[in-house]
Amino acid sequence: MLYKELVKVYEALAKTSKRLEKTEIIADFLKEVKEDELQAIIYLLNGNVFPLDDDRKIGFSSRLMIKGVSLAAGVGAGELERKMARVGDLGKVAEEALGKKTQATLFSKSLTAGKVIENIRKLASLEGEGTVNRKINLVVELLSHSSGLEARYIVNTVLEKLRVGIAEGIIRDAIAKAYNVDTKEVERAADLAGDYGEIAVLARDGRLDKVKLEAGRAVKCMLALIGVDFDSVFEALGDNVQFEQKLDGFRLQCHFDGKKYWLYTRRMENVTKQFPDVVEHVKKYVNAKSFIIDCEAVGYDRKTKRYLPFQSISQRIKRKHNVHEMAGKFPVELNAFDVVYYNGESLMNTPLERRREVLEKIINEKKWEIILTKKLVSNDRKRVSDFFENALREGHEGLMAKKLDSLYKPGRYVDGWMKIKNVLEPLDLVVVKAEYGEGKRAGWLTSFTLGCRDGGGLLEVGKASTGVKEKNEGLTYKEMTRLLKPLIVKQSGKEVSVKPKVVLEVGYEEIQKSPSYSSGYALRFPRVLRERPDRDVHNIDSLKDVERIYGTQRGKK
Repeated sequence: MLYKELVKVYEALAKTSKRLEKTEIIADFLKEVKEDELQAIIYLLNGNVFPLDDDRKIGFSSRLMIKGVSLAAGVGAGELERKMARVGDLGKVAEEALGKKTQATLFSKSLTAGKVIENIRKLASLEGEGTVNRKINLVVELLSHSSGLEARYIVNTVLEKLRVGIAEGIIRDAIAKAYNVDTKEVERAADLAGDYGEIAVLARDGRLDKVKLEAGRAVKCMLALIGVDFDSVFEALGDNVQFEQKLDGFRLQCHFDGKKYWLYTRRMENVTKQFPDVVEHVKKYVNAKSFIIDCEAVGYDRKTKRYLPFQSISQRIKRKHNVHEMAGKFPVELNAFDVVYYNGESLMNTPLERRREVLEKIINEKKWEIILTKKLVSNDRKRVSDFFENALREGHEGLMAKKLDSLYKPGRYVDGWMKIKNVLEPLDLVVVKAEYGEGKRAGWLTSFTLGCRDGGGLLEVGKASTGVKEKNEGLTYKEMTRLLKPLIVKQSGKEVSVKPKVVLEVGYEEIQKSPSYSSGYALRFPRVLRERPDRDVHNIDSLKDVERIYGTQRGKK
């Protein structure tokens, strides 16, 4: 298939925000895709070149891309950087640069979708001396044989910034429509296999029923809804509830098929190589012929034996080199809380109570290596409250609440799991920096660095963007840009520094220690709640307020 045919689909998708129209466009397109190209086309529609559980990464930076576009178009890198700062989308910059060249050049070679995915995949496999130049050459080869419009989508695919509004649900519905199969069957298969490229092929061939849960292939995780308080939890789940400590780590699925071990994150990324220590713990302490166990990996301090926040170990997930050194420096304890596959049989349709019994039977606990999550089965509000407070004192986030007869169903379900955490007071903070957006947000300031008071100065405490709207509902990016533009005192690329006058009320999930900001702290999952025109920089919250909340959020003293 010629790449320009796929680009036509990208363009059509970008012109509509209607879900049904996007589904129709993709479904009609899939009917025309050749059998041997279908899997790759699904990846490209999603802006990927690999399935989710493939551990290969493209790893091509914007700076390298500017060099590649410069070489392919014959335009200076400095000029491209200036345009990038103005336009906010390197794909559009490439489109303009290559478009001018296209007008003066007749290409003898048409670009195919197969060639695009082939070259981009090679970027992930190159290593050793001269790697950077070889990577640039692969991209230049594609750009040199592309039109301006093709160049835009090649650039954004390589940079993993393809934005044409294709959510996973749209791909699911399009596959179902294209091959006349039930949407629920497509979803069930995707929950168990996770790879929509493979699912599309199976749907086309009428073989979706062949998809079974198996060790070695990532499965989508069951997730929890947020509970406001214990009363709301019992109202939603009934009195037959199991409470477990909610840990501040990261989700790990541990797989064993009888011969080989795999580790997958919540996002179905293969991180087996990054956690050799976890693999050894699982080998040593989990006794079964085959299994998939659902766990939370939590960092801890070897000296103090205190649990650490996720941020302290997050760097291990992306690390490919010196993994054993990282394991020694940032150890993790595996906390197992569920089992969905055991000795060749799926347990997804087995009640939680029975799954927990299996888990307790197959795991030999070893503190700081692998343990079971602490649990409490009770409808006594006082006991549950005490259990919650104890979890906070131990440095955990709160509690998970699970209906004892709940089945394991990927996604969030009202009658399944809930989580209860401390509700932290919002902070009034001032905007000290901002960044121009990309794509459809180009020209707007869309990311805001926030500061708190410290004596007579200001210290940064994080960045926020969530909560500000694109359209005229509440506080918009357009309004924030209008407020901040007159306050700009300095610009470097897309980032601007501003006079500290615009105060925002900001909510967040928690406060973490962080060397990334001058305050030494960072807001986790910050969300802009509203502008505070009634406040100025002199009466925003202080570093002492941040430290106070940090010290109380989990019973820290």
